[in-house]
Order: sequence, then structure tokens, then C-alpha cells
Amino acid sequence: MTREMTLDSFDIAILTALQRDGAMTNAALAEQVNLSASQCSRRRAALEQAGVIEGYAARLSAARLGYGLRAVIRVNLSGHGQGREEDFARFVAGHPQIRSAFSVSGDADYILDIRARDLDAFADFIHRHLLPHPQVAQVRSEIVLKTLKDEGGIALR
Repeated sequence: MTREMTLDSFDIAILTALQRDGAMTNAALAEQVNLSASQCSRRRAALEQAGVIEGYAARLSAARLGYGLRAVIRVNLSGHGQGREEDFARFVAGHPQIRSAFSVSGDADYILDIRARDLDAFADFIHRHLLPHPQVAQVRSEIVLKTLKDEGGIALR
């Protein structure tokens, strides 16, 4: 089991600022959190070393890059067992249009977050890849019409 790290108010301020802008320099970070740049650098390195900061990434505009369709898919498998879940996990890993995948409780076994260029590309993924998968028994999909909130990260305060 992973141990939880104890954070002080400066660590929380650093993490909050970096969630907004992961490319922030230590000098800019220091100005925001009222520490010296060298203290911010040490704390940031410690947070990275402890695995609290897992990495940095740019947030891209899916629409401006031509991926105008987002869908949420609920998947039920035909059965359960060690080999079936592992097989489905390999399927998920091998399809880049699946941006997130979650094993869930409730009426579905998995929830998939899909990005596609358009409805034709989405239908192609469903009919040529997902439905024919031997472990898939049922698929229910919802097309996202409007995004009300899509924040990454963790609410630290």
C-alpha cells in the first residue's frame, strides 16, 4: 500500500500552482508561494521524488486538433476471471482513442472515455474494434454534447 505524504501549506501552494501551470519556473513559483526559488526547487524535487508529482504534461485542445467528438462508453464483459480482465486491459492499452478507462462498480464493468475526430471515426471504433472483442458482451455509449467542467488534478483546498 502506498504511504500518504504529509504536506504543509507551502507544499500545497506549490502543488496548486503547478496544477494550473506545470511549466512554471521555480522563480515564478517562488513569487506565487512566498518562498525563495531555491526552496521551491528543493520542495518540488522532493515532491517529484516522493511520487506526489507524477509528471508534467501540456493540456491540448482536442477540438482545435480535429478531435471534436468525445464519448463515454459503458462496457460489460461476457464473463469474469483473471485472463478476461487482462485481455481487456491489453485491448484498452492498444487503442489510443481510449483516453481513460476505469473498472467500476455498478451496472457496468468498465467506463471508457473516448476521443474521436467525428461520428464516423467513433462508429468505426465501436463496430470494428470494441463490439467484435470476444470479451465484450454489452456496450452503451453517450456522446458528450457540452462540457460543463473538465478539470484535471486534485482539489487540495
